[in-house]
Amino acid sequence: MRKMNSPPVPAPGSSRRLRFLLALPKFGIVLLVIALLSLLWLLQRNEHEEERTTLIKDVLWLEQNLRFHLNGAEDQLQQLAVDLVQDAEPTRTFRIRAAHMLRTMPEVSQILWLDPNHRVIDALPSSTLPDQEIEAFGLAYTQRAFELASQLGKPAYSEPFFSDGKRAFVELLLPVFNGRRLSGMLAAVFPLDTLLNSQVPWWFTQKYKVVIVDDNDIQYAAKTSVEGNTAQSYEIPFDPPGRGLKLRVTSYQNTENFLPRVLSAAIILLAGGVFWSLWLVRDLMRKRTRAEEALRGEHAFRTAMEDSLTVGMRARDLQGKVIYVNPAFCRMTGFSSDELVGTTPPMPYWVPEQIDETFAMHQAVMAGMAPPDGFEMTFRRKDGAHFQALVYEAKLIDGNGKHTGWMASVLDITERKRAEELARQQQAQLQFTSRLVTMGEMASTLAHELNQPLAAIASYNTGCLNLIDQAGCTTADIKPALEKIGTQAQRAGKIIRRVHDFVRKSEPKRAPCDLREVVEDCLGFVEADARKHRIRIEADLPELPLVPADRLMLEQVLLNLMRNGMEAMADNAEADRLLRVAIEVNEEILSVSVADQGCGIAPENRDKLFTAFFTTKPDGMGIGLSICRSIIEFHRGRLWADDNPRSSTGRGTIFTFTLPLHSS
Repeated sequence: MRKMNSPPVPAPGSSRRLRFLLALPKFGIVLLVIALLSLLWLLQRNEHEEERTTLIKDVLWLEQNLRFHLNGAEDQLQQLAVDLVQDAEPTRTFRIRAAHMLRTMPEVSQILWLDPNHRVIDALPSSTLPDQEIEAFGLAYTQRAFELASQLGKPAYSEPFFSDGKRAFVELLLPVFNGRRLSGMLAAVFPLDTLLNSQVPWWFTQKYKVVIVDDNDIQYAAKTSVEGNTAQSYEIPFDPPGRGLKLRVTSYQNTENFLPRVLSAAIILLAGGVFWSLWLVRDLMRKRTRAEEALRGEHAFRTAMEDSLTVGMRARDLQGKVIYVNPAFCRMTGFSSDELVGTTPPMPYWVPEQIDETFAMHQAVMAGMAPPDGFEMTFRRKDGAHFQALVYEAKLIDGNGKHTGWMASVLDITERKRAEELARQQQAQLQFTSRLVTMGEMASTLAHELNQPLAAIASYNTGCLNLIDQAGCTTADIKPALEKIGTQAQRAGKIIRRVHDFVRKSEPKRAPCDLREVVEDCLGFVEADARKHRIRIEADLPELPLVPADRLMLEQVLLNLMRNGMEAMADNAEADRLLRVAIEVNEEILSVSVADQGCGIAPENRDKLFTAFFTTKPDGMGIGLSICRSIIEFHRGRLWADDNPRSSTGRGTIFTFTLPLHSS
């Protein structure tokens, strides 16, 4: 049998030589591309420099031409000023010379003759009386130019200005002297757009765009005959008239060399294509390998991310069938992925007792009407336990941008609900405790308040007994005393009922409430304490509409604010102890303010004023204002504090809270 020869193994030296030979064409193509790019860059640079040189020359010519015409206008105005002083009929001379200037100088729109007090003596052209002509001469920039020309004794230009926000003007003012005395002022009005239209030739606008701008880049006038992409621009000061004006001339791209540029670009693209084709196959293989590695890494990353999520993810198609659930959703419901994928409503995790409500929400989601802020539902675990879930629904879009279903994010909020309920209960208990503390502080005052009707009842009762013992006593003699006993007993009973209602523990409940009655009841609470400390109370209580509120909570807020205000005025002189309660009604809200003339609030304490357990009182608990703000926010209102600007002591605080007139 003939033995097959194995293929020869290339020597290391020949392999290196082969790689070097294969690299030579690539190197040559790279050099060709570099040479073409360098040549194109040099051509474009030379063309750009030539265009810029031409642009600068044309701009200088245009600037000299405009300056020549403006200087000519100055010379004619100067001659007119001399003639006005020398001629016996200056008005006739002004009319003749001004009319001639308007005919020969289309860039001038109006010529005016002013006296030293800025009043118009005559003007051409004029469509109204001279005294009513061009109110623009009262403007500040014209006055400054007037004063400058008067002081220098030579022509001066005003700052550019717009008329009715459309056309831009500049004025040339030239003083008229009779000897050394200023006898008047000549003014020529130049519309800047008319100046460009009359002095910029048509051939110039076929190549350039001419714009008059200032230092703030505000455009006052422009002229051009072509449109397109701008190539480069050049600016030069426009002086006269000066005042920061500049001529900006922009050239347009020259399309004459478009074809050579396209050919050069095509050659470069072809050379690049040849060079790129040598590496195309290898790059495709490398990209495919990298894509497969990236896909494996992405799959592993997605799997790890899904396994670590604590948020349940559930995907359904447009018919409501479950097509995907993540491990977190399976742990949340207790069902496996195989038990959930492919199921249709009713789902196994739905609560049977709430099947109608759950199915209605399912239909709303399928119709695209799910609440954007999410919605809460009760789900059932596999072992039968219920849990509260917060669900966010979003559209499921495939790689082609087609809507294929709905993706839901599910959060188990059972513990959060329990915590919120516990916090609500603790807040209610804290409010009840605050009321008890307030009532305890008022106990001695209320005892004194009850002592008065009880003493009166005892006194009237003794009087009745004395009358009965007297001979000839009749029922008519005893009746007035008995009526007064009944009145005092009702007063004492009202005080006891008021205290009982205030300290009674109840759930917050908003109902139509007359805030005026609430304020009057609170004033009844603090009236005795106010008399004891010689504090005057003023109340501005208009007729008010009913507001949806919890009466007991509002009494707690008002009592706290009133007592704080009275305590703040403890060190005031008796004449400065004034507490004012006012109510204002707007279209949508009702505003209640309690103003005192006390010590006020230190700036460093203002931000911490409503913080729980923060107090400036030696024996305070620091929960009163915090509870007040919580109560007002429960009613969808605001509570804040300001300095009292109307305080006679120069100090004091106004606490204000608002309540909506309608429940939302």
